[in-house]
Amino acid sequence: MSGSRCTFRYMVTSTFVAAFSLSLGACGREQATNDTPVPRIVRTSTVEKRKVTTPLTFTGRIEAEDEVNIAFRISGRLLSNDAKIGDRVKAGQVLARLESQNELNGLRQAQASLAAAQGQLTQARNHFDRQETLLAQGWTTRANFDAATQARQTAQSQVDAAEAQLSAAHDLVGFTELTADAPGVITATGPGAGEVVQVGQMIARIARQDGRDAVFDVPSQLVRSASSDPEVEVSLADDQTIKARGRVREVAAQASAVTRTFEVRVGLTDPPPAMRLGATVVGRVNTSAGPMIDIPSSALTRMNQRPAVWVVDPANNTVSVRNVDVLRFDEAQAVISQGLDTGEVIVTAGVQALHPGQTVRVLGSGL
Repeated sequence: MSGSRCTFRYMVTSTFVAAFSLSLGACGREQATNDTPVPRIVRTSTVEKRKVTTPLTFTGRIEAEDEVNIAFRISGRLLSNDAKIGDRVKAGQVLARLESQNELNGLRQAQASLAAAQGQLTQARNHFDRQETLLAQGWTTRANFDAATQARQTAQSQVDAAEAQLSAAHDLVGFTELTADAPGVITATGPGAGEVVQVGQMIARIARQDGRDAVFDVPSQLVRSASSDPEVEVSLADDQTIKARGRVREVAAQASAVTRTFEVRVGLTDPPPAMRLGATVVGRVNTSAGPMIDIPSSALTRMNQRPAVWVVDPANNTVSVRNVDVLRFDEAQAVISQGLDTGEVIVTAGVQALHPGQTVRVLGSGL
């Protein structure tokens, strides 16, 4: 009986040892398999320098290409000012009037002076005709005839002067009415009725209908660095689908005393009707910045609280992380100023799952 028990114990012990050995063998094989590095599939790009354009964006407004201030040519008390901002006017339309009593009195005085001068001229002509007849008959002297000739010429000059004064008086009366010289839209108004205005004082500002400008305030350094004739894309600030294109038509010769920026006027080509006067617009222009290194924005990661990229070692297909200096960044690309050289290979997709020294396989390479 004891021999049977020993045999049973031996068989159980042998079975347990064999099973434990098999288990250790399996763990060893699994550990060996896990120690084998599995390449991480990534996308890569070769670094190269390209001519990079710098997009610039400015906010401005729509103004008339030809905008003029209209004013009275004489001083006086404003009788009426019918100009209102936004009104459309026609050429010759009366916008404002001055009190014209003094000018009308001057006109009547000029008319009276002309009538008197014409009467004197008639008398001088009659006297000249008589002296001419008497001289031919020998009944007067040459001196009397010469005096009659001089009197007629003097009377004629007085009539000419009176006619000129009458014409000036008519002009003064006409200057008491202010009219639009061209069709357009009123964009600003001046004094109201009852105020005394001076010569040249703005009564209304008219934006003529000849064209439209997009006006921007641009910093001086950009004015100096911009190309000579850039094309500008202009769109409405509240609706980017409404666009127009134009070119710089005028740059202010002097900077603003407040903002120290220069006013740049862009002449628009066939602007849509929705670009009304005073509308807020956004202008975009691309400027060339010379050969620079630009990479896809997806290649960027962070290391030591700074931008970094994963660089691939082509000898053994392993990666290492490297800090870079980013000059400009947007959703599509990043411009690198330092940290990369031409010809290096960087990871552009799959950067989140990498660690230093990891083996990678380029997607589609078959390696």
